[in-house]
Amino acid sequence: MSAVSTSAPGRRTGGLVSAGRRGYMNPYLAGFGLGLVLLASFLIMGRGLGATAASGSVTAWVVGLVAPDWVASNPGLKGYFAEPPWINWTFYLIVGAFFGALVSALLAHRLQPRVERGPRLGVPARLLLAFGGGMVAALGAKLAKGCTSGQALTGGAQLNAGSWIFMLAVFAGAYALAYFVRREWR
Repeated sequence: MSAVSTSAPGRRTGGLVSAGRRGYMNPYLAGFGLGLVLLASFLIMGRGLGATAASGSVTAWVVGLVAPDWVASNPGLKGYFAEPPWINWTFYLIVGAFFGALVSALLAHRLQPRVERGPRLGVPARLLLAFGGGMVAALGAKLAKGCTSGQALTGGAQLNAGSWIFMLAVFAGAYALAYFVRREWR
């Protein structure tokens, strides 16, 4: 069974949206599946999804190899330093997400090394912007005490007011920034 559609670009075919040779899953079906994964996480692990703990755990472990006293005294990392990252179940969440995405890309024949960018933006500039955006997102996740999966999915499912405010702020910020960067993608 192949997830790749061969119809005209942009035409809907079954549960996939064709993009030339690359088929994409219906976003509503994917969202429903993600909701089931979140429900399973609550039932099996007793807590929701989130990736911030895994990255904090790995960071504390790696830096702790070189400067364990500094990590132990750092308020942002010392909570993660008590155990190695492979003890934290969210580490396996991240590893599973990576391999799940890899398998999905292989099955859909979409695994190609390339840098997605607009026609007016060079590869170095795109990589610099992606790195800068990732750093801002990491800082925001630390300040918000959770990443978008932890805040939006888990907190939103629990109807946490702070999580809903966080997601509204994320969307408002994205729409405000889109005006200034849209010319890079045309």
